[in-house]
Amino acid sequence: MKKELKVKKHTDRTDLTGEHPFGDLGQLIFLVIFILVWIADIFIFKVSESDYLHIPLWLLIPCGSIILTIGFYLARKSMAIIFGTKREKPELIHEKVYDYIRHPMYLGALLFYLGVSIIMYSAPLFILFVLIFLFYNFIAKHEEKLLLNKFGDSYALYMKKVRRWIPRIFTKK
Repeated sequence: MKKELKVKKHTDRTDLTGEHPFGDLGQLIFLVIFILVWIADIFIFKVSESDYLHIPLWLLIPCGSIILTIGFYLARKSMAIIFGTKREKPELIHEKVYDYIRHPMYLGALLFYLGVSIIMYSAPLFILFVLIFLFYNFIAKHEEKLLLNKFGDSYALYMKKVRRWIPRIFTKK
């Protein structure tokens, strides 16, 4: 007997498979916590100003900015694919950014947190980033179970071809 998975349905979009029921709330909570830690680090604790490892700003800012740009690109493209097109029925999406990564929207959000952490060069933000990654990994695994239940072998094959977080850039189709 299969275990019933909890799912948040989009009532206005029957073509979407669903999400973890606490996915949106969890993302919002982590965003608020991240901003509060960021503010506390800047104005109160000033850990980002310490010299625990001296890396110059001329290196941190471009690296963090590149990561932020990639994150924005992934989030924007994946949102356009998922929410920009209404389908007749749920279908497995494996085009464009989804051809390289299973969760580009989540990866885009993770790259935002990582990029800001690099630019701010903040140990508390890096630690929080790890916790945020664990949360996103948890909800991504849950959604993969939903997709396996919905699409079966075709999604299992997709999972073998496309990684969850790190893209296979040089693979044959």
